[in-house]
Amino acid sequence: MAGHSKWANIKHKKARNDDKRGKLWSKLARNVIVAAKHGGGDPSANLTLRYAIDKAKEANMPNDTIDKAIQKGTGELGGAEFVPASYEGYGPGGVAIIVDALTDNPNRTAPEIKKIFERAGGNLGAQNCVSWNFATKGVFTVDAADSTEEALMEIAVDAGAEDVAEVDGIFEITCEVDSFAAVRSALEAAKVKTQTSEITKIPGTTITIDADTGAKVLRMIEAFEDHDDVQNVYANFDMPEEVMAQLGG
Repeated sequence: MAGHSKWANIKHKKARNDDKRGKLWSKLARNVIVAAKHGGGDPSANLTLRYAIDKAKEANMPNDTIDKAIQKGTGELGGAEFVPASYEGYGPGGVAIIVDALTDNPNRTAPEIKKIFERAGGNLGAQNCVSWNFATKGVFTVDAADSTEEALMEIAVDAGAEDVAEVDGIFEITCEVDSFAAVRSALEAAKVKTQTSEITKIPGTTITIDADTGAKVLRMIEAFEDHDDVQNVYANFDMPEEVMAQLGG
């Protein structure tokens, strides 16, 4: 789990400075469409849809845009057919990478993802070549200045969290996916300010990288995230504080 908070903070800062709102909304809408298609349009009965809607609202997506995405997913409105696709491989320094996408044309997306791997000096691998090292978890991060470990343990663990740990001034709360909504509700009720809250893939083991490799890995991840079909990118790198400082993280 080491290093996850650092990576979450890099993404958090990037998101705050990212003005490509249209592209972000398009990706979030796809997520809503697919969630509604597979679990129905009622977020109270479809937790995947509820999570997708929450992420869309966090990005300030208008309610009518969210509603239209749900209707496309349930078939009330026409639209493209999106299917999930996952790509695994290795980046610079042997860093394990998982790229999750939603695409209306897998035959187009696969070679484009492969090209991004190769341009960065990495390579696309076979299914499960790296995913065996990742576990899907709910993760919340809280600035250590905003709470204490004891307080978070009492709030989060009682709601179903597995662990609360401090990593470089950030508390990281982890839980099983089924407990994500309950833990988030408990944190909100206690008025705990979270930096990030997401369902993500956490690596079991990590690779410590230097500034040169770190810059290459981050450029690679940004290239993936800039792709219209890509929803999430996961990696197992860890960067020491001095490397983070060099890269402006």
